[in-house]
Amino acid sequence: MFFIDGYLIPTPYYGGINSKTWLYGGMQPVHVPLFSEVADKGSQPFQLTVEKLEAAYQGAREKGIRVRALILINPHNPLGDIYPAQLLTECLEFAHRYELHIIMDEIYMLSVYGDTTFTSILSLKSLPDPDRTHFMWGFSKDFGMCGIRVGILYTRNHYIRKAVNQLVVFHGCSGPVQHVLQQILKDRDWLDNVFFPISKKRLKEAQNILVDGLAEVGIPVLKSSGGLYVWADFRKFLKTQTFEAEINLWMKILDEKLLISPGKAFCCYEPGWFRVVFSDSVDKIILCIQRLQQLLCDKMDEPVTLCSCPEGNKCTESDDNVSANVINIPVDDVSEGYSQLKKIAVF
Repeated sequence: MFFIDGYLIPTPYYGGINSKTWLYGGMQPVHVPLFSEVADKGSQPFQLTVEKLEAAYQGAREKGIRVRALILINPHNPLGDIYPAQLLTECLEFAHRYELHIIMDEIYMLSVYGDTTFTSILSLKSLPDPDRTHFMWGFSKDFGMCGIRVGILYTRNHYIRKAVNQLVVFHGCSGPVQHVLQQILKDRDWLDNVFFPISKKRLKEAQNILVDGLAEVGIPVLKSSGGLYVWADFRKFLKTQTFEAEINLWMKILDEKLLISPGKAFCCYEPGWFRVVFSDSVDKIILCIQRLQQLLCDKMDEPVTLCSCPEGNKCTESDDNVSANVINIPVDDVSEGYSQLKKIAVF
């Protein structure tokens, strides 16, 4: 017997998704927990597999949650991972097997740099279930237009298009904004030969500066090839391996006038991870590194020993109920950030 509808989503992930899916559809997030521990030589930290999707799906059914969809972010936020074509195909087949809708958030698809090849779900030769496969993108990230608030939904599903059209009656895109964006998109030569090459070059340079600087401070990162941020490991600077200690560290960082996002805002199951954005001027990136150096190396007490395995993180479950259950996450606690974090705004 099912009591509520839900959707699968690998953690960590952009926390703002929860409030939107609950507001419009009353959908419960079903977490697919990913951890930093590497199981074998062929794997990587926070790696998604179909086996993990399967385990979360079956666990949800046992708890009375009817899973209706799978949400994937590619390039990933906050990890920066880019899903290979093979994994995308496996996820599509998994969703098709259980008649799940698959929602692809590709809002960072044009902010990919380095040697990694990005594969959009729309570029795959065939889709197992086209009517249940949906693509989303927006101007906010790739064009640096967060204030414009213009997004795109591509779907072949007539019923979904009809439902979305009813919603956008009250918050659709204005005519003048559409006109300006149309003029930008029409200049393909400038976009392909000037804007995107320069944007990717600057993002790569900024990432290198931040990663090298954090390394000097003793902060390792999961260096990626997509997005505007890095997923940084601050665990050794926590006094205890708990989310309470993570928030205490976050507050100290805020006192230094640095705004980075704690892992808890992304529903991460391991305390001590932070997302650090680097899409800013070089001067500000260097200033960020200097302030972190002063705080973490000059002011902090001796850090504690790490425990990165899932078993070792059980202590975090008693902190706040956020990580207490893989399935039953209180949705009203996971809007854009958490209410316990004083409404952290994560973008």
